[in-house]
Amino acid sequence: MLRKKFWFSITLMMVFAALMMAGCGSKETTTPAPADPPKTNGDAGKSEPGKTASKTLEDIQKRGKLVVGVKYDTKLFGLKDPGTGKVEGFDIDMAKALAKKILGDENKVELKEVTSKTRIPLLKNGDIDMIIATMTITEERKQEVDFSDVYFKAGQSLLVKKGSPIQSVTDVKKGVKVLAVKGSTSTDNIRKKSPDATVLEFENYQEAFTALKAGQGDALTTDNAILYGMMKQDPNYQVVGGTFTDEPYGMAIRKGDTGFVTYVNDFLKAMKASGEYDKTYEKWIGEKPAP
Repeated sequence: MLRKKFWFSITLMMVFAALMMAGCGSKETTTPAPADPPKTNGDAGKSEPGKTASKTLEDIQKRGKLVVGVKYDTKLFGLKDPGTGKVEGFDIDMAKALAKKILGDENKVELKEVTSKTRIPLLKNGDIDMIIATMTITEERKQEVDFSDVYFKAGQSLLVKKGSPIQSVTDVKKGVKVLAVKGSTSTDNIRKKSPDATVLEFENYQEAFTALKAGQGDALTTDNAILYGMMKQDPNYQVVGGTFTDEPYGMAIRKGDTGFVTYVNDFLKAMKASGEYDKTYEKWIGEKPAP
């Protein structure tokens, strides 16, 4: 009897052990997912495509309006009609196109007058979202603002009355009075190119052009694109000597808002790819942009 009980117990233990092993073998083996690779310095600050943070863009969308600093005195780029109060030009159309991109309506843009002297302070103070105002990209200005890609290529030249003995910058010597605008790169450039000439500075381009026509100076200097606008206003004046500098225009954005810089650059690329940029350029400048 004891032997039977003994063997019965042994059999039960063997069956129980077999059942335990079978149960363990039926479980699926799960391999842990590999850990995400560590971020490198090159990944720092990167966001998913289309999700780059921009405080400026968020403010514009919440406000429902894009506020842009533009010129009111620069024919072809930003000129205010005193009769109608309407501001028109290449820069104005670029601002409207960006407003349409952001808010779906080109009329959801507020144009605020700036000059070469006031535009950066107004941007820094938050009075405007950006600057589209014939602003040349320079290393010095990059210390204060961020720039978009180049949206217009210009070069500095001279405007003189027809028949003037001044035909190029080499004729700007001692005794010659050159008119320029305060805060512009043109003022610095002409002083470097013609250190013996007298440079008279004015608040804006219309004041400078009025002074030239009044005989207060012998030549007016700034970007050729702006001078062509003055020449259209008064055919008694002409642009001479070609260009003696490169003046690439950029849209200025508050320092550090890289998200908005990226957004604006993407906007410019899309505008050029669609042909809209060329149409706008030809509308105001009278010819297609150089390749």
